[in-house]
Amino acid sequence: MVVIYVDADACPVKAEVERVATRHRLQTYVVSNGGLRPSQNPLVENVIVPDGPDVADMWIAERAGPGDVVITGDIPLAAKCVEAGARVLKHNGEALTAANIGNVLATRDLMADLRAADPFRQGGGKGFTKADRSRFLDALERILQAIKRETP
Repeated sequence: MVVIYVDADACPVKAEVERVATRHRLQTYVVSNGGLRPSQNPLVENVIVPDGPDVADMWIAERAGPGDVVITGDIPLAAKCVEAGARVLKHNGEALTAANIGNVLATRDLMADLRAADPFRQGGGKGFTKADRSRFLDALERILQAIKRETP
């Protein structure tokens, strides 16, 4: 059975994941360090992990496997989940796969080096848009449909 794992800290699509998971009747784990309003949905389990670096990521990485879906913007976590056979989606609908995760990791590392080299650099990435939300919903639906077709 497909399970959805959400790296929930700073995740802008939690409500969308819950809506799609409910429609497909899928167990969903919303993993965070706390501070989130728990869902009343019986298919959605809020998992609160202890404070600490990457504790939520480790919880997800230890459980996600083939046939599961992981929602995260954390590239190292995505790489672990892809390696374990899970399908991974970023919040903007971009799928992270075995074919592209190496390039995404390399780009992440390059950008971290560039930011470290210029301490006066201001600003961050672009903001999350309605188009990103729409792309995410479409991508999640396509992944779940593909899994259904692949499952005997």
